[in-house]
Amino acid sequence: MESTLRPTRTRYGVIVFAVMLGIIHYIDRVCISKARPFIQQDLGFDDTQMGYVFSAFTLAYALFEIPGGWLGDKWGPRRVLLRVVMFWSVFTAATGYAWNLASMTVCRFLFGAGEAGGFPNIAKMFSVWLPQREHGVAQGITWLAARWGGAFTPLLVVWILGFVSWRNTFVLFASLGVVWALCFYVWFRDNPKDHTGVNAAECELLEEAQKNLSGGHASIPWKRLFTTKSVLLLWVYYFCISYVWYFYITWMPQYMELELKMDMKDTWTSILNGLPLFLGGIGCFIGGIMARRMSARSDSLSRARRTIGVLGMLAAGGMILLATTLNDPTYAMLALGFSGFFNDLSMPGAWGACMEVGGKLAGSVSGSMNMIGNLGGALGGVAVPWLMNLTNQSWDKVMYVAAATYLLAALCWMFIDSDERL
Repeated sequence: MESTLRPTRTRYGVIVFAVMLGIIHYIDRVCISKARPFIQQDLGFDDTQMGYVFSAFTLAYALFEIPGGWLGDKWGPRRVLLRVVMFWSVFTAATGYAWNLASMTVCRFLFGAGEAGGFPNIAKMFSVWLPQREHGVAQGITWLAARWGGAFTPLLVVWILGFVSWRNTFVLFASLGVVWALCFYVWFRDNPKDHTGVNAAECELLEEAQKNLSGGHASIPWKRLFTTKSVLLLWVYYFCISYVWYFYITWMPQYMELELKMDMKDTWTSILNGLPLFLGGIGCFIGGIMARRMSARSDSLSRARRTIGVLGMLAAGGMILLATTLNDPTYAMLALGFSGFFNDLSMPGAWGACMEVGGKLAGSVSGSMNMIGNLGGALGGVAVPWLMNLTNQSWDKVMYVAAATYLLAALCWMFIDSDERL
């Protein structure tokens, strides 16, 4: 009789699906940076044209974040994630069939439009399926998996390219999303009470979270978003870190080859190429744990997140500046790797803040933050070649700009309050 009163743990299956989707999300996204030399050789793109290809994805990813999150708030993540994951998988495969700049740009734009619905709907899913105390840790685990998916993608792509062309590599990766979408749709339910694996005790545990179920509003709450201080600050913070982060997953290989004089075909170089994402994943996990433990001591989760955010941003900028002073390429990449670590300490807190500030509107709030952030990423894709031309091919100047954006992000975290509510 006692066992029937013990809550089941079906809710942790949601984290498993989120982890798998995070990995697929980043594999599909990062693959193109490693395939870049082959794409440029086959299709004759110069660096500026390749920058347009990178930014086409990021622009679409930004523009469709709020619609993707809003659909999750309105219809529920089950229906939305099935559709968006299938959609982006189709255009992951289509990338391998591009024949010129226009077709490649369209494929990457539509791929970005699909991927935009991923993380906002994960946040929505967590807001309904997990009690508040588990939000930060769940986000930390999910982002660790996503970052590690991106970190190991360069090695995975190098290995696959030994057997198939760069075109077929995209087709292979597309199949992962199709399998995930079908399995998720069969297992998941928007309301935990509708899942056969959830008992009454677990439903009671999630009673507070049930207030965040979908179907509450018919339009995007723009007025609420623009009049909530913490939402605005989260937007600016995410814009800054995304500007830098997209350097790691787009132009980093070229920086390593031209500035650090590293052989991009070397296995050790491929490992170092993934270091910012690998250590960033660890930062995500540790950031979620740190915030939970610090809040237990200070009785304020918001204050704990604020402290981690400020210190993490300052340290991330400092590591970038350190990298520009190091002559040894391995040490320089280690510094950039730790910049990724400190960057991601604040990630669980930021996404957790979206879930708690947003409540029933968690999908819209998290989507709005990711939208503004990826506008920063889109800017980064075209800003690097522009800055290089403006500064007489100075990579150091590019890195100084990146460090300055972290300073602005630190200022934002000084005033973000995740106890604020829409």
